[in-house]
Amino acid sequence: MAPPRRTLLLAPISAAAPESLYQQIVDRLKREISEGRLAPGSPLPSFRVLAEELLVSVITVKRAYEELEREGIIYRRQGLGTFVADAADDRSREVKRQRAEALLSEALREATEAGLTAEEVVRLLRTAITRQGASKHGTRA
Repeated sequence: MAPPRRTLLLAPISAAAPESLYQQIVDRLKREISEGRLAPGSPLPSFRVLAEELLVSVITVKRAYEELEREGIIYRRQGLGTFVADAADDRSREVKRQRAEALLSEALREATEAGLTAEEVVRLLRTAITRQGASKHGTRA
């Protein structure tokens, strides 16, 4: 008897996006974990099932899973499947924090090159934070 199919609802991925297909899968799975939609111990679909759902190759999914496994976010058990690791939420948040830090550093470099003062940069960041908060709550900033 075949194991039940595990489906996973991820945002669509696109070959037109700047990130590679496998990186889009990695990012979406990390988001699902960090936002609590995939709890520790949750089973993930097989390579083949997820590839069919996302309309990508099995190799693309395998590469995404391998990266997540290297980062300790998921683990595989021979004959049982692939699961979200117990520490996945912490690891996923830390990876996101590091990415946010890198993006903010890049933004600061761009702002400095554009001749913005520290006060202008802080004002831009506060405006972005206000807009982000308003969009999360369905209001306008």
